[in-house]
Amino acid sequence: MARIVDFDTEVTRSMAQLRAPEPQRSGTLVRLVGLTLETRGIMAPLGACCEVIGRHGHRVEAEVVGFNDKTLFLMPFSEPTGVGPGDVVRVVSHSSNVKLGSALLGRVIDGRGEPLDGLPAPECHDTLSLLGRPLNPMERGPIDKVLDVGVKAINGMLTMGRGQRIGLVAGSGVGKSVLLGMLTRFTKADVVVIGLIGERGREVQAFISESLGKEGLAKSVVVASPANVSPVLRLKATHMTHVIAEYFRDQGLNVLMLVDSLTRVAHAQREIGLAIGEPPTAKGYPPSVFALLPNLIERAGVGRHGVGSITAIYTVLAEGDDASDPIVDIARASLDGQVMLSRKLADAAHYPAIDLTGSISRIMQSLLDPNDLKQANRFRRMWTLYQQNLDLIQVGAYERGTNPELDDAIRLHDRMVAFLQQDMHIDQDYESTRTELRALLES
Repeated sequence: MARIVDFDTEVTRSMAQLRAPEPQRSGTLVRLVGLTLETRGIMAPLGACCEVIGRHGHRVEAEVVGFNDKTLFLMPFSEPTGVGPGDVVRVVSHSSNVKLGSALLGRVIDGRGEPLDGLPAPECHDTLSLLGRPLNPMERGPIDKVLDVGVKAINGMLTMGRGQRIGLVAGSGVGKSVLLGMLTRFTKADVVVIGLIGERGREVQAFISESLGKEGLAKSVVVASPANVSPVLRLKATHMTHVIAEYFRDQGLNVLMLVDSLTRVAHAQREIGLAIGEPPTAKGYPPSVFALLPNLIERAGVGRHGVGSITAIYTVLAEGDDASDPIVDIARASLDGQVMLSRKLADAAHYPAIDLTGSISRIMQSLLDPNDLKQANRFRRMWTLYQQNLDLIQVGAYERGTNPELDDAIRLHDRMVAFLQQDMHIDQDYESTRTELRALLES
């Protein structure tokens, strides 16, 4: 028997079935496990911002960091005191977008763009995703211009280029923050973007007032997220630092980006990964850490078709002065060079405590002319040769004339030490550094 079909009714029913259900805007908090809150009855993607509303009006912001079937894992931005099972969870935003603009210059903000300097919120009108926009590697410009950083040891022995990514590897208490302050003040860059991630809270104020100063702050943006805040906010501050640098780079400016420290960023991702059930691998770090760090590093560099650049300096904390730490290893493999700081030199009051042994700039050979490169390599050979024979020299067992190059190293050692040392308040530009190096080696 034929069935009579009402065409309009059938079309309406079919369209209703095809239409995707509207995502629910609120759910219910079910439990707290470690650092994470678990909620059900809500649909939201990874990275969405939510708000937990307690029975007594207490509100806690959180971010979606994982899910399991219909259960979402949220990590709060602050201590979840005052919330309990059955509380309402509301979706605030499905994506992480930030407001950017030139009004950020001279300001100190947190990972969400909120001011920390007591001034009104900066008036910014451009909106970008916190994760930035990836660049096609074939569209990147080359690194072919020397960057003057104002530090003799780096200008002469570890010459950097605009758009280079380099690591500052150091243990605690060897002058890392002082060297960062020198690089911030002396580097010839249009804009400086500084990310202070996971460090002690008192160091934020000290770095801005002592190392940066008013003149340095005027052309800088400081993003601070100390160790006592949520790991989610520390990661947001890291992405905020990068997207601000990308914003100014895309305007054709040469940006210096300092991130202190990459190790604390890894610690924040480790806290999140372990909280949502990732398996620990090397030294307790979950796999997401080793995926995050290269992605961050690749956001720096020369801009599309050579327009603008981000020269990135990441500090890497070698815990216990262990240069084989997994974070040091992955940073060394992903960056365009590293500057090693030596505790032995710092103990001898040799500042900046840059150890040429193990330090390298992989871009240097393509930036210098052959004569300048030859002089830098000769200096490094003599310095290394002296260090290798230090015990023989100190006990008087070495006889002069045995090795002519070692004889030159012994004769010039005091001048080489003086060349590598520098007062933290004195700027030594690139040209005067090369002139001094030539005079030293030709003496």
